[in-house]
Amino acid sequence: MRALPDLGPADRAAFFDRDAGIEAVSGDVQEIVDRVREEGDVAVREFTSEFDGVELGNIDITDTCERAYDDLEDELREAIETAAANVKEFHEAQRPEDWRDEFGPGRELGRRFRPIDRVGVYVPGGSAAYPSSAIMGIVPAVVAGVDHVSVVTPPADEMNPATLGAIHAAGADAVYSVGGAQAIAGLAYGTETITRVRKIVGPGNKWVTAAKAAVRGDVEIDFLAGPSEVVVVADETADPELVASELLAQAEHDPNASVVAVTADDDTAEAIATAVDEQGTAREREDVIRDALENDASGVLLARSMSEAILFTEEYAPEHLAIIAEDDESLLERIDSAGSVFLGPNTPVAAGDYASGTNHVLPTNGGARVTGGLSVETFLRSTTVQRLSGEGLADIGKTVTTLADAEGLEAHAASVRRRLEKRDET
Repeated sequence: MRALPDLGPADRAAFFDRDAGIEAVSGDVQEIVDRVREEGDVAVREFTSEFDGVELGNIDITDTCERAYDDLEDELREAIETAAANVKEFHEAQRPEDWRDEFGPGRELGRRFRPIDRVGVYVPGGSAAYPSSAIMGIVPAVVAGVDHVSVVTPPADEMNPATLGAIHAAGADAVYSVGGAQAIAGLAYGTETITRVRKIVGPGNKWVTAAKAAVRGDVEIDFLAGPSEVVVVADETADPELVASELLAQAEHDPNASVVAVTADDDTAEAIATAVDEQGTAREREDVIRDALENDASGVLLARSMSEAILFTEEYAPEHLAIIAEDDESLLERIDSAGSVFLGPNTPVAAGDYASGTNHVLPTNGGARVTGGLSVETFLRSTTVQRLSGEGLADIGKTVTTLADAEGLEAHAASVRRRLEKRDET
């Protein structure tokens, strides 16, 4: 436990200057990206053999995913379908409607929304099981109306059927057995097998994140995400054991995860720290959890007041924010920067990770200050539409010509004046 006011500059930098850790691998990643761009499938196969230890047969495994779905045990298939349905329902509520309105006499303005035609989703996998990531990345794209959703997922000698089945259930159009930086490059530039896309989304390790940074500009991306993070804001009414369980749940993701509890109550802080120690020894991924808990950006912090706790949380801008406090709604009103918020003692972050319906692909490293998580809007582009009547143009004509003349754009002004003159002649 540490006192929040006692944090020095180095401590505060650890909390507030988090990054995705991609600088160390960016040079190697650029070489991978360049080779895939130039050599296509040949480079993809070579890098897969080198990094994954797998000699690829078919890169396209779309049919394999369908068979994996059919072979799933009923209980797992039902869980995947339920989670996908919940995520679909929530994201369908996000779909914006086209609209037009009158803004002054003869001035009709509006917006319309259309899906991106081709997108790529990175789904972590290989021998590990991440069906939830498949659902979170693919379903919003399908809801948005994307024509072609390509998925890349790392290969293994025996790929996990839960991940493959979830990819099919979520609605992917094409699935490629490729991971790492070479997968991102394949989506960005296309190969003989992999369809080139216009936007790439989805979580991955630092090699995947560095590759997304390398191709950004040639293709759009969602954001550069780092290790998982959570802040739990707790008052004296919070159950310390529940707070501890939230910290451990995110800590088991990655040894570089950042997990923080902040409270203004001394007894609660002590009890949380004790519960973390006690529960940590009972977890299967205890070694990963311990490494995460020992990070400089992790810990139990004691604030002088809840206001100070809120100021810390806002500056931190966490990926996940849990508020376990009597006045959780009023505390939430004071926080603007968080990827996803979990209110009350019965709302574990794991619910949002899997099946409540919200998306778990979220900004990290303070990204919540400027962007939100994956959503239907991620896969849409908007177009403004306008129609002016003669009266509408006359109403703003003087304003337009005056500004155009001030900018020295005489032809702009003339395009308006000519129309106004013709209107006056009739």
